[in-house]
Amino acid sequence: MDKVVGSAAEAVADIGDGASLAVGGFGLSGNPIALIEALLAQGASGLKVVSNNCGVDDWGLGLLLGAGRLAKMTASYVGENKEFERQFLSGELEVELTPQGTLAEKLRAGGSGIAAFFTPTGVGTQVAEGGLPRRYDGAGQVAVASPVKEVRTFDFAGGSREFVLEEAITCDFALVHAVRGDRHGNLVFNKAARNFSPLAAMAGRVCIAQVEELVEPGELDPDEVHLPGIYVHRLVEVGGGIEKRIEKRTVRADETIEREGSN
Repeated sequence: MDKVVGSAAEAVADIGDGASLAVGGFGLSGNPIALIEALLAQGASGLKVVSNNCGVDDWGLGLLLGAGRLAKMTASYVGENKEFERQFLSGELEVELTPQGTLAEKLRAGGSGIAAFFTPTGVGTQVAEGGLPRRYDGAGQVAVASPVKEVRTFDFAGGSREFVLEEAITCDFALVHAVRGDRHGNLVFNKAARNFSPLAAMAGRVCIAQVEELVEPGELDPDEVHLPGIYVHRLVEVGGGIEKRIEKRTVRADETIEREGSN
């Protein structure tokens, strides 16, 4: 089945107000920016987004956030976005902070048909005991807090340990970026973009993928495929020339140059 659509705008046209979205990316690596920009232009609002982070103030999911299109954000890291902080503290945005590995497993479980799982991560903290602020009232008081989660004790790895129950995540749509894909929807991700994108894709009832390079069925080595096409419903080719930003550029001086310059 050929899953290619003509444009990013066509690919996101049926995402409605209040839809839930699983969005790939790790920091700014692998952000499906063409799909995000198309969704921004399309106008859907009240969106409930699940992603590792919310981009930065003027890039990635930060574009939708800045336009006031997000009602809730489920993420594990939000530290690079000042507008995110403002909306959260003012009560405009609901936020569900989730440990990074737990978030990844919640997406994978949802895509695998697993309703919930037990994990030791968060035992003995507010993750399990509840009370984490999810929404403020605009006056500095917590309006919505995280609930208490079930904790059970299991004999595991030669000892007795406590585990907290985490529910899986499924969403109406998933938006991901891949470096290559074929017309059947088989996808290959590049480096850090692989961290969350396959899991987000699995969790979406309708998965929309933008790909830099579109190839014909049979051109991808099966051993290269990171996500099989059964999880993907729409593809749009965006080319390799799309802008790719770096969240924080960290460099150091060349030690050889420094030594030679001091002589």
